[in-house]
Amino acid sequence: MGKIYRGGVPLAEVLRSGFVEGTHHGSVVVLDSTGAVLAAAGDIESPIFPRSVNKPMQAIGMLRSGLRLADAADLALVCASHHGEDFHLTRVETLLRSAGLTEAALHCPPALPLGEAAKLALYQAGGQPSRLHMNCSGKHAGMLLTCLAAGWPTEGYWRPEHPLQQRVQAAVEQLAGEETSAVGVDGCGAPVLAVSLTGLAGAYLRLVSAAPGSAERTVADAMRTHPLLVAGTGAEDARLMTGIPGLLAKSGAESVIAAALPGVGAVAVKVDDGAMRGRLPALVAGLRRLGVRAPVLDELADVVQPDGTHILGARKGPFLSLSV
Repeated sequence: MGKIYRGGVPLAEVLRSGFVEGTHHGSVVVLDSTGAVLAAAGDIESPIFPRSVNKPMQAIGMLRSGLRLADAADLALVCASHHGEDFHLTRVETLLRSAGLTEAALHCPPALPLGEAAKLALYQAGGQPSRLHMNCSGKHAGMLLTCLAAGWPTEGYWRPEHPLQQRVQAAVEQLAGEETSAVGVDGCGAPVLAVSLTGLAGAYLRLVSAAPGSAERTVADAMRTHPLLVAGTGAEDARLMTGIPGLLAKSGAESVIAAALPGVGAVAVKVDDGAMRGRLPALVAGLRRLGVRAPVLDELADVVQPDGTHILGARKGPFLSLSV
């Protein structure tokens, strides 16, 4: 058996009326512009499932396998955990239709929109969960189009042994600079590949540092140009990419997030209990350690929940030195 993720250290505190009600533990790695570890806390070497944070690397595997999209916005959607807003759904439908496919070809399960506003609108309209609404439908549409471009069967395109997934795995391993130590089934039914936080941050740094015209740079540019397609209105990764020019950011389930800025460095975060609310204070602290300053970081550093609880960086523990 390979390495097992050992868990992390205090990263964020939950305050209610000034009282520490709970603590989120996790791990963080900060890489400088050369890819060297500038700061770290917790376990940054053992594998985790990055979940949707792997999507940009998966998209690179698709491009290397022959996927060609006329619009960079479509590529951003292939990398997306979209919120199910109308502009997301219309673009996924158009992608499928361009290849003579329908929603039925998608392997991802029917789901409600990820975005709360889109979910409410669907309920009010009497709608039902669908494969299009599932936040990974853009990725699955891209996988189907890649199979058609490469001459591979679309049947079973989600299985790890399919040629598509073999090429995607090769891309993830090359970009992370390490072998994937485990292959699981993601929430959308496609494979999810385990890499370390250090490998994940390094992959994001390679994307933003790549030469123009390369598959890596093409993906990074598409995401940074169309942040709302990567996530949705008000989403944290969209806000980060909009508020910090040149930043590439992507969040995933189980509270994983990564970000990179060319010529500056990269940060990757995993919160152990999977609580999404704990990751932003840690990410902000890591970006500040790299010298990044922007109003959006001040907005996201301390998270106030609807119930009045306040999430901020832990005041004790090894990560304290990153809380600038």
